[in-house]
Amino acid sequence: MRAISQDALGGPEVLKTVELDRPTPGPTEVLVRVHAAGVNPADWKTRAGGGHLGVPFVLGWDVSGVVEQVGLGTTIYQPGDEVFGMLRYPYGNGAYAEYVSAPARHFAPKPANLDHTQAAAIPLAALTAWQALVDTARLTEGQRVLVHAAAGGVGHFAVQIAKARGAYVIGTASAAKHDLLRDLGADELVDYRDEDFAEVVRDVDVVIDTIGGDYGPRSLRTLREGGTIVSLTLSLLDAGLHAQAAERGIRSAAMLVEPDHAAMKALAALAKAGKLRAELAAVLPLADAAKAHELGESGRTTGKIVLSVRQ
Repeated sequence: MRAISQDALGGPEVLKTVELDRPTPGPTEVLVRVHAAGVNPADWKTRAGGGHLGVPFVLGWDVSGVVEQVGLGTTIYQPGDEVFGMLRYPYGNGAYAEYVSAPARHFAPKPANLDHTQAAAIPLAALTAWQALVDTARLTEGQRVLVHAAAGGVGHFAVQIAKARGAYVIGTASAAKHDLLRDLGADELVDYRDEDFAEVVRDVDVVIDTIGGDYGPRSLRTLREGGTIVSLTLSLLDAGLHAQAAERGIRSAAMLVEPDHAAMKALAALAKAGKLRAELAAVLPLADAAKAHELGESGRTTGKIVLSVRQ
């Protein structure tokens, strides 16, 4: 099969098209013929730094495609089923390829109203937003949510998920992205270039910090007592920040996304109902993976980049 691999760490130029053996699904696994693969910041960070992987490796965690073969004991899918999902992060990589093999419950049925390109943009970023809001912060109707980098991959899904659950949503983003975010459901927007969100936002119940750095300490000033801040950059592993939050009566948590069959089905239901959509910044052929990384690393994209694997 055709895949994008690298045998060294470095810039986008290390990504090369190679021929690899097609994987074989093990017990409770499925072999998926990949139609599209999502591109995430984790991809280019891993390409440059290796993360938990040793070279050579095939990048990618977001998949949308068709089940080609099922492993022993797999009952929930059959060959021909259209599915989308996330390979185990940060280890189960390999989406930049014509086939992937993974546990069947890492996938959910693809909503019929989404094509593979749209579906491939959803899993990792939307699961991150869902697990931050629903599982970690335990968001309830009527609460106030502050989403940083609201027009980014995770951010624009967090806006939609929070709104679908009845929250009042505040987002930080440049002014050029405000119209899109209002269309996605944001109630209030702060242009971080002109305003300090920590001075103008108050009494929020949940903060989703996708940026890190000083955004964590500054965000504490926006939270009410009893609120929750969730860091998606692991910056909240800083014991000092945990202590600051505790002093203010604020719960702090740092999380990594994980495969989640139930959440994938919930996201599919939202997408089917028209309450969740991926904003696509670009769709490029698999062979242009390096260009996709260059675009993503520019920091100027809105939403998600997707690689079209089967055209």
